[in-house]
Amino acid sequence: MNFAFNPTDGPVIVLAQLWGKQGDLAVQLALDTGATASVLSWETVVLLGYDPAATEARVQITTGSGVEFAPRVSIDKIEALGKERLNFPVLCHTLPPSAGVDGLLGLDFLRGYRLVLDFRTGTLSIE
Repeated sequence: MNFAFNPTDGPVIVLAQLWGKQGDLAVQLALDTGATASVLSWETVVLLGYDPAATEARVQITTGSGVEFAPRVSIDKIEALGKERLNFPVLCHTLPPSAGVDGLLGLDFLRGYRLVLDFRTGTLSIE
């Protein structure tokens, strides 16, 4: 499948649909091949019906500001780039408002696929 992105401005944005205990939600995620795990904003996870603060599973992450521990929650389903994952674990983290996205789509979602980013044409393909 092929998707268009703006190759000259900001991060590669991926539209995704998430399902949780409270229904579904359309979000914008930054494609981040430097992130081993996908991350959703704390607010997004709460809107899906989960309580990150009550989650015992915590994962050590390294951010631009240091090392932190982030709750890990499995959401019912995620669809992005024409692919879907069920019971998909995501890390919950507060994102700055200036990020302009609801989270990061990391390598854990992309593993097992062939991903090509063509910055000359602004085309992303995944198979």
